Order: sequence, then structure tokens, then C-alpha cells
Amino acid sequence: MSAMILSCVDCRASYPATLLYACEACGGILEVARPGAEPPALEALVAPAVTLGECGTPLLAARAASLPTPASALWFKDETRNPSGSFKDRLVSAALTTALAFGSKGLVCASSGNAGASAAAYAARAGIPAVILVPERTPTEKMAQIAAYGALLVKVAGHYSNSYAMALAVARETGFVNVTTTFLNPYGTDALRLVGHEIHDQLGGEGPDWVFVPTGSGPLVKGVFQGFADRGGRMPRLVAVQAEGCAPIVKAFDEGAGEVEAWGEPKTIASGISDPLIGYARDGTYTLRLVRESGGCSIAVSDDEIRRAMGVLAAGNGIFAEPTGASSLAAAQKMLARGDIGPDERIVCMVTGHGFKDFGIYRQMPVHEIRVEADAPASAVTRALAEMGPPERVV
Repeated sequence: MSAMILSCVDCRASYPATLLYACEACGGILEVARPGAEPPALEALVAPAVTLGECGTPLLAARAASLPTPASALWFKDETRNPSGSFKDRLVSAALTTALAFGSKGLVCASSGNAGASAAAYAARAGIPAVILVPERTPTEKMAQIAAYGALLVKVAGHYSNSYAMALAVARETGFVNVTTTFLNPYGTDALRLVGHEIHDQLGGEGPDWVFVPTGSGPLVKGVFQGFADRGGRMPRLVAVQAEGCAPIVKAFDEGAGEVEAWGEPKTIASGISDPLIGYARDGTYTLRLVRESGGCSIAVSDDEIRRAMGVLAAGNGIFAEPTGASSLAAAQKMLARGDIGPDERIVCMVTGHGFKDFGIYRQMPVHEIRVEADAPASAVTRALAEMGPPERVV
């Protein structure tokens, strides 16, 4: 840890490694830097002191027949396999491990659900108290998971940015580390570079042409970007995927703006990316910068497009994803359909969260089921099976 420093991404001011959340000179985002050192080996970050076995998630090839718009090489980076069911475990594990080394006695986290569940789980593993602040409209499954880990669950009126602001105040009041998974905690964001490392290595060093990333404020975009930069070679084009009902980064990209402006009231089923960035639009501006540097873009998808992608993932590929996790595939299909991506280009879709986290959405979707009497002939079942057709017909 002594080799690390914190550096501002804007003014490049540097600070000793400590629990610092913003540049004291300009208020900018801080990132971990290691002067004169090679990027950390993968093994150095996959076995932190506070771990539940995160990282090392599979990269799964899509079933070609399941895709409404064909793609010859499309993979799903299945982050649902992390211990609490989302990629947030990578970030929280590193942020909490570092905080404990600095003497922190508890944690605070603002969350739309996934980060809160992760923070609560890792706090339980470390044996420290956790305060998790979520918007009151957070899916009940996510709130139940948070509460199950023994954290104090605080439901905050309004959208996610209200929870974010209150978490800042609670962290100041308690002295607990703030592991909110925007760009606030530089140690957590730094750990996400491992996602880029893994994708690069899983594809045998022949990187993808495109990586689609569900995006609220954008630390996962930074992680993929930094991971590929560490490995050298060609940088894939990064796509920051947002929901049409909350798309501040997309708006700035489409308008050619240099800075992202905060959004109004979010309206989308994708709770994990319903972040209006009120009070920290600077996060979105940094993400926009990274997207442009990679030669990528930012795109919004509708709730209906997300629902269809959920079906393709689940019924077509056996991957049970929440709406946010499916938004990456929705965006890839959208860009393929309109010719923005060639059918022979290599695509990776980040599937960021498990379907059990928002099961209510699936209850609203069509299902194939029948009821039979106990003495019904087997032909009743085989007849229904024939009517279903092949798996891709389900979606």
C-alpha cells in the first residue's frame, strides 16, 4: 500500500494514500497511481483480506440462434457469479480492505441496491457495522438482501442522488468509510481494472472490438478502460449504456458536449443505472471522456428493449439477469440492427447483476406454463412442449 498515491484525474495533484474522496485542490476525481511501478498483478487483488471469493467470472459465448440480430462473435461477461450477485463485490472488497488497513471501524454506502447488498455482505464478513442508504423505490428483493446481511437499511425519499448526499453526511458524522460505488472511493474503482484484465486474458489476448457497459456514474467503464490499458495492445471501443429514462451521459455525447449535466427524475425499470448524477455530474463527464478516448460511444435503450434482452439472456442463454444487467445486450442488439457494428466484429456485453435482485420484473413477463390434473395423460405435456417450439422462440 505504501507504493500507492492518489492522483487527481483533472489537475494531477497528488496525495499520500489515505481515505480521501476528492481532490483538495480542485474537487476532482481521485485515482490510485503507482509511480515507477508496473500495474498490480492479478493475484495481488483477487485475494484481499476481506473476500467472499469475488472475481474470475466466466466469459460465455452467446448462442447464435438466440440473437434477434446476428453477431458472429458475442460474449457475455457474467458478473452475476460474484458472491452477492453483482460486479459491485469487486469494488467493495478492495475499498473495504483498504479502509480497514487505514483503521476504519464501519462502512456507509449509498446504493440503488446492488452496491448496498455487496457492502452489507462484506461488512458482515469483516464483522463491522454497515449503514446502507437506498432510494425508497428500490426493488424489494435488493432491500431484503441488504437487510439479511444485518446492515442498517435506510430508505431515503426520492431518487438515488438523495441517498448519495445523505451517505456523505452520515460518513462525516460516524467516521465510517464511504464505499459508495460512484467514483467516490478510488481504491474500489481501481479494483475494477481486473475486469479488463480478465476479458483480455479470457480472449487469449485478442481483445474485443466493443465492450458494452451498463453505466450509472461510470466506474466500470473506467475499470475496463484501465484494465486494457494495463495489458497494452488495442483498446476496445467502450459503450456506456444508459436507460432512456435516465441518460445524462448519452445526452452529452449526442450533443457533442464537453461536460455532463445532471438528469431530472429517473424513470426506468433498470434501477441499477437510474442515477441522475445530481451533485456529482463530474463523474459522468469523466466517463464521457473515457468513452471518447476509446473511440466508443454512449447509447440509451428503452425499457421494452431491456425486457427483450432479459428474455434473450435467460431463455436463450441460461443467464438470469436483472434489467440493468441486460441493458448491455439491448444496446449491442440496437447498434447491430442499425448497422453501427459490423456482424463480424467482436463484442463483449457486461452482465452486471443477477435476476433474483429484481424478480418482480420477471413476474410481469410472459411465461410458458400449463396446469394439468394429477391423472392427466402425458400427452397434455408433450403437446404443450411442441407448441413452445425451440428455445429461441421463447424470447
